[in-house]
Amino acid sequence: MKRAFLLFLTACVFLVPLSRAHVGSPDVFYEGMAGPYRLFVTVRTPPMVPGIAEVEVRALDGNVTDIRIVPLRAVGEGSEYAPPSDRMERSQADAQYFTGKLWLMASGAWQVRMEVFGSQGKGETAVPVPAAARRTLRMQKNTGAILLGLMFLLVTSLIAIFGAAARESQLEPGAAPSTPQRRRGRIAMALTAAALVAVLFLGNMWWDAAASGRADLMMYKPPPVEVSLQNTNDLVLKMGFSSWHDRRKEMLLNKIIPDHGHLMHLFLIGLPNLDRFYHLHPDQTAADTFAERLPAVSAGDYAVFADIVRESGFPDTMTARMTLPDVPGNPPASDDSEAIVTYLSEASDARQPATGLTLPDHSRWEWVRNGQTIHARQPMLLRFRIFDKDGKPASDLEPYMGMGGHLVIVKRDLTVFAHVHPSGSMPMAALMLLEKEPAGAGKEMAAMHEAPMPPEVTFPYGFPDSGDYRLFVQVKRNGSVQTVAFDTHVYP
Repeated sequence: MKRAFLLFLTACVFLVPLSRAHVGSPDVFYEGMAGPYRLFVTVRTPPMVPGIAEVEVRALDGNVTDIRIVPLRAVGEGSEYAPPSDRMERSQADAQYFTGKLWLMASGAWQVRMEVFGSQGKGETAVPVPAAARRTLRMQKNTGAILLGLMFLLVTSLIAIFGAAARESQLEPGAAPSTPQRRRGRIAMALTAAALVAVLFLGNMWWDAAASGRADLMMYKPPPVEVSLQNTNDLVLKMGFSSWHDRRKEMLLNKIIPDHGHLMHLFLIGLPNLDRFYHLHPDQTAADTFAERLPAVSAGDYAVFADIVRESGFPDTMTARMTLPDVPGNPPASDDSEAIVTYLSEASDARQPATGLTLPDHSRWEWVRNGQTIHARQPMLLRFRIFDKDGKPASDLEPYMGMGGHLVIVKRDLTVFAHVHPSGSMPMAALMLLEKEPAGAGKEMAAMHEAPMPPEVTFPYGFPDSGDYRLFVQVKRNGSVQTVAFDTHVYP
């Protein structure tokens, strides 16, 4: 009991002030089929809701001539009957690149439904899009300057009017004000100026309070989470109350549903070097509590990222930091995995393209970069190839939780975290909610268990900010989960 108590005291937890699912990475990236056409879709969600989402589509296969898009609720009321669709604009420079804009009128789980037309007929697909206000927008400088000028004109006019009234209101026409009258005018102007300053100050205080209260109602905040270590190696996560979710119960934001087989995906990432990585799957022990029997974990500081998906398909990523002692335990089992990064990509400078690495078992990974420099907000396919110890394409890959692989992207300063799959950055649970028949992603996942896995895995993504990143790539080989780490620098 004494040892357990000491361990509990050692597990110090501090909440990290990060925001929304896929922390700091609000855009949605999707690669999949729309009938006979393979598409790479990017949805740039608006920072405020209502707001305009920007949609970009690149046709990867087939000759696409027209795309029509429409926003709908993901589930429930408003998810069935679509308003008239909008036609996307086809690029003059690239005939297979299309752009469009859609209004998202409320926070919650949405879908962008697409009709695709081309040489092979018509195809359809839908992309899940979580919409939530993330920040307040600053007033445009020109508008602010105009309003400031109008306020200055109004204030000076009121001061002049009250001064003139006190100084000249009782004078006969054409008479000059006396010295006492001029003094009375100056006093009136000073009192008016003081009153107006007080009104502006108190009005600004009221405005700030009203804006703060409004922001509290509108700005998305993930549920807080308390993380503690109990009984030597039992990690307990207790979700706190979220007023944002509570005010939107009708949007199906309460119940948690499985995402590729698990109610929670928990990531522990060692600090400050991001050299320890644990991908775990706690069990739900109460409506707001999850617990996980830890494998052997080395002592140190950890960033905690806990992914869940609501029954509407809306995702949350809860964040915390904690300090752990040396935790005894068994190796990870089932879908749980761990990695201690003792090898790095074969580029010593993270600002240079990192193209490959050799593992201790002499197998080799390649990140197919082709010398490409990565820039922020640039949609791209992150492609990784795996070779066995003889230099041949690996033939022992297996589905890992129903998909070809997992990619976890972490910015060095922890302002960006993303859990990405070969189909995209959205949760698989959200994608499956939109499947109306056994096609698309569902069909691909079923076929994955029957066909041999290729020695290559691809993830659609776009880095939201410039800076240094670490990428943890996970696949399953011959019954074991293999995790490798690549470093890269993203330019503005």
